[in-house]
Amino acid sequence: MTTQARDTSALSGFYKLSHSARLERLSGVFALSDDQISLLRKESSLPHHLSDLFVENSLGHFSLPLGLVTNLQINGNDYAVPFAVEESSVIAAASNAAKWVRQSGGFKAEVLSSLMIGQVQILDLDAAAISAASTTILAHKEELLLKANQVHPRLLLRGGGVRDIEVRAFAEAEIPFLVVHILMDTREAMGANLVNTVCESLAPEIQDLIGGRVGLRILSNYADRRLFKASCRIDPELLTLKDSDSPLSGAQVAQRIVEAYVFAKYDPYRATTHNKGIMNGVDPVVIATGNDWRAVEAGVHAFAARSGRYESLSRWWIDPVGFLNGELTLPLQLGTVGGVTRLHPLAQLSLQILGNPSADRLGLIAASTGLASNLAALRALTTTGIQAGHMKLHAKNVALAAGATGAEIEIVAAEMVRSKKISASEAENLLASRLIAAIPKNASVSRDARLP
Repeated sequence: MTTQARDTSALSGFYKLSHSARLERLSGVFALSDDQISLLRKESSLPHHLSDLFVENSLGHFSLPLGLVTNLQINGNDYAVPFAVEESSVIAAASNAAKWVRQSGGFKAEVLSSLMIGQVQILDLDAAAISAASTTILAHKEELLLKANQVHPRLLLRGGGVRDIEVRAFAEAEIPFLVVHILMDTREAMGANLVNTVCESLAPEIQDLIGGRVGLRILSNYADRRLFKASCRIDPELLTLKDSDSPLSGAQVAQRIVEAYVFAKYDPYRATTHNKGIMNGVDPVVIATGNDWRAVEAGVHAFAARSGRYESLSRWWIDPVGFLNGELTLPLQLGTVGGVTRLHPLAQLSLQILGNPSADRLGLIAASTGLASNLAALRALTTTGIQAGHMKLHAKNVALAAGATGAEIEIVAAEMVRSKKISASEAENLLASRLIAAIPKNASVSRDARLP
């Protein structure tokens, strides 16, 4: 490693500097231009002093577009849902699918369970000791529950608290161990700090009971006790594909959607992409409300493999009267108080748009938008193909990247969609043409020239 590379990465004392001093040092080390530094100096909806509280070595803000999914109706209640996402077609697709479901009666959603899991690992026990320890812990469950609930007495007053204790033995592991699961209702909080505190407080009590040595004491992000289910039933006529070279009846589209689901159920290669389409409708809500999307992603994909094989998170079938039915169950670790959710101005704004929901209601919303995104993707994949709609919306990005500005963006994008040639080279050719070059930079664009 060269001295330069070592100096560049070390940046000794960087965290102690003010924001302005950090940028000055950054500029010198990485030869950043004044324009690049000015991007980092700009304050977004998140002030720099809050960024400094959230992360070490804060530089600035990496923004995502914040849009709104419309038409969502859950259990008879209407929601406009803030989505923080950069992918062009996600919001339009989810809104369209939500409209089909709305016209068929809306989403039905329910909380299946609402408990977080904390884990206390106990080591240095042989197989016989592990078996005896399991019995001992369960025999003292009520005593342990009482002590656990003394850790957060105010949570207990709010209707939360530790609900149960379970034991899991791993006597056959190369290093045998025992795990005590602490099941906890964290109410409106995602619960990581609450659960971790209880685990650390209860660990010595467990060790005193059974001996051994305490290992890890931390929550699990596999939240299979915090489950949310969304379902829908859709009139197939709403799925009819009319404006196409190969029109399809609604019944044909519904059957194709079921076939695509079966593909994802049995083939993990397809299931991975299928489930990514579901998370297109979940992650943007999680991000917009200031929640931990990485924890949600980890838990959801572990849940998809709970049978021992990674498979589809959703299920689709046609009922006896021909309606398409969909169902999605997800483990979601979400909160509406604490941490970034409470401090980030846009997270607070997003929650306000949602009607300041409880954590459970937020879970119902995220599960429903996940199912909506899945429906939209499956209909596109099984009919016109995913690229048709996606590239139509992506055309503006292509035009912008090719150097289009002002009125040129809409016109270049519309022409690429019309010719079905959406690429950087095509955008550059159009920009070089006399027609586009003749457009004044500040010209307005008529509605007819814009993308549909």
